Amino acid sequence: MARRIDVTGADGIRLAAWEFGDPPKTGSDPAERTSVLLLHGLMGRASHWASTARWLSARYRAVALDQRGHGRSDKPAQASFTRDAYVDDTEAALEQLGLGPAVLVGHGMGALTAWQLAAKRPDLVRGAIICDMRASALGAASQREWAQWFKAWPVPFATLADVRKWFVEDDPWVERPNPARGEFYAEVMAESPDGWRPVFDPGQMLRSRETWVYDAHWEELAQVRCPTLVVRGLDSELGRAEAQEMVRVLPRGRYAEVADAGHLVHYDQPDAWRTAIEPFLDTLRDT
Repeated sequence: MARRIDVTGADGIRLAAWEFGDPPKTGSDPAERTSVLLLHGLMGRASHWASTARWLSARYRAVALDQRGHGRSDKPAQASFTRDAYVDDTEAALEQLGLGPAVLVGHGMGALTAWQLAAKRPDLVRGAIICDMRASALGAASQREWAQWFKAWPVPFATLADVRKWFVEDDPWVERPNPARGEFYAEVMAESPDGWRPVFDPGQMLRSRETWVYDAHWEELAQVRCPTLVVRGLDSELGRAEAQEMVRVLPRGRYAEVADAGHLVHYDQPDAWRTAIEPFLDTLRDT
């Protein structure tokens, strides 16, 4: 089951929020439960959180947001893709859905949005889980690599099987085959008359990314006052030394590591992901 709720984001952009869990039991008021808002990363979509949202829904009101330019949310050609726009959208979602103070769970870009909002609106954020997002600046070379990578995609893909094969085996960024990666990218494809294409505009993704890659984000991290868990995969993009420095900078930071996982931690190892974050969530239930 997936229930869609429309939210109005910054500049009037329509955003799609989703509840993937079963309805609450009779007599149970979801508004009385701790809320969790799940924020996907760049190119992701709310449905990437479906399995996490389902087990969370037994104890929490769990909502996943399709961020602007992603999933089923609006993708206006002239929309703003600044950091402020993403943060303001998330703030709007929390307020319109009555979720705050909520636990924010973010992956990649969504993790950056989570800690930026936590710094801006501590009244709306009970706790945060930030998964595989660096606080350091990545620089111009990183942005050029991404632009070249998008150009390498052989779109349109003839079939979803071709999507999976390319992202598992043929993608030049692949260091070792990972079936979960193929499933992740298959989920962001939609069928068009000439084949399968991403549901997002790669140009908008690059515009989104360029608003954070040139800057470091340590100062905002230090302003996050709520309990915050930094999670990385053993083989993820966020190195152990930087992750542990992020924990040190956070006033109430904690650390978790998931073995046999890369950047897509919650997709690579869903059971280990749950094991890593559930104890932290338990500590927030009564705060």
